[in-house]
Amino acid sequence: MNREERRRAGFTLIEILVVILVLGVLAALVAPNVFQHVGSSKTAAAKSQLELIGSALDAYRLDNDRYPSTEQGLAALYRAPAAAPQPRNWRGPYLKKSVPADPWGGQYVYRSPGTDPENPYELLSYGRDGKDGGSGEDADIRSWD
Repeated sequence: MNREERRRAGFTLIEILVVILVLGVLAALVAPNVFQHVGSSKTAAAKSQLELIGSALDAYRLDNDRYPSTEQGLAALYRAPAAAPQPRNWRGPYLKKSVPADPWGGQYVYRSPGTDPENPYELLSYGRDGKDGGSGEDADIRSWD
C-alpha cells in the first residue's frame, strides 16, 4: 500500500463521532419503552402467581374445611403444617414447589382471617418498594383486586 491508500483505509474521527451520536439518540428513544415493559411484566407475573397461590389455598380449604392460619402461612401449601390448628385431611402438596418470592424478590404476605370480612384471607405483594401502599411499580398487588 502506498501512503495515499493507507490514509484512506480507516474511518475519520468525525465519522466515528456521528455513528456514536446516532446510536446514543436511538438508545435514548428505545430504552424507556423497554424498561417500561419490564415493570409491567413483573406486575403481570405477580398477579399470575397470586392466582395460582389462591387456587392452591382454595384446594387446601376444600380438603381441610378452613384456610391455613396466618401462623401456618403459605408453607402449609407445600408441607403439612405442624402448628395448630392441625389440618383434618391434608392431601398436599398443593403447590409443586414451595411458594416463590414475588418478582421483586420480596415475600408474599398472607393473613387468615383477613381484615376485610368479604375475603376469608389476604394475599398480596408489596411491589417493587416492599412497603405498604405506593403507585406504579411500587403499588401493592392484592389477590382480591
